[in-house]
Amino acid sequence: VQLQASGGGLVQAGGSLRLSCAASGLSLRSYAMGWFRQASGKEREFVAAITWSNGRTYYSDSVKGRFTISRDNAENTVHLQMNSLKPEDTAVYYCAAQKYASRYDSEYDYWGQGTQVTVSS
Repeated sequence: VQLQASGGGLVQAGGSLRLSCAASGLSLRSYAMGWFRQASGKEREFVAAITWSNGRTYYSDSVKGRFTISRDNAENTVHLQMNSLKPEDTAVYYCAAQKYASRYDSEYDYWGQGTQVTVSS
């Protein structure tokens, strides 16, 4: 199983980025996907998740209304559209997979390598 995260970069506050996570070795039709982030010196935190069964989505309060998680089963890829970015969104973003959507990173079985998002003020 491999999860390949991409799409990070440097953006000004108020801007947008779209992260992608391409999965191989597993099918998004059977796995829930989550995005987590870890800022320098801080613990990893939940950002968003999407179920495999009905596409139900979950968000942390800090990103609700600004970020959108979606999946493309045909491409076996999950996306995280990030709008109205703030400097406090700066972090390494990780995608992860497990059978059921969860806010807890310890419950995820597979992890991508992370992609850096930097938001300048």
